[in-house]
Amino acid sequence: MILSRKKDTARKQAKAARKLAKAAHPDAARDAMAVFLKAVPVSASDVVSAYRPIFSELDPTPLMEVLHERGIRLCVPVIIGQAQPLVFREWTPGAVMEVGAFGAEIPVDASEVIPTLLIAPMLAFDRSLWRLGYGGGFYDRTLEGLRGRGEARAFGYAYAEQEVDAVPIEPTDQRLNGVVTPSGLIA
Repeated sequence: MILSRKKDTARKQAKAARKLAKAAHPDAARDAMAVFLKAVPVSASDVVSAYRPIFSELDPTPLMEVLHERGIRLCVPVIIGQAQPLVFREWTPGAVMEVGAFGAEIPVDASEVIPTLLIAPMLAFDRSLWRLGYGGGFYDRTLEGLRGRGEARAFGYAYAEQEVDAVPIEPTDQRLNGVVTPSGLIA
């Protein structure tokens, strides 16, 4: 089976598993926040990117709110075009939002910033810290660019049930620094 078909099959299976995991874990956002705050070092100089959840993604909003209260600058990714890296707009609780690509909320008229730590959504991950996304390559392209300019860390944010034996990978894929689940950090 060619790689694109393997990834398509893996995405279909992962979407179903994630949907079931969300239904089974109503406190997952709070639990994942606690794991992140305990296990992932964040400094006052970091700019943290987190996504606005769509579909059945694990919601990072409680974590974003706590990080904001602690004085950490936050941003969210914005898709500017197909085959382009993401840009990031500053985010604060209560920011005026609009619907962007794929239905994710993005801040209106917010300044662009460059994150040093990214919290990435996903469909699946494996113990080798490979991430299966939606297929646009946005995070991989972005991480490659950010890491080429300096240090940028990336952590997946997912339900434990999203773990698979092996994510099908290709040369352009970027490995994560870890994956935060409601039950712990995989690093």
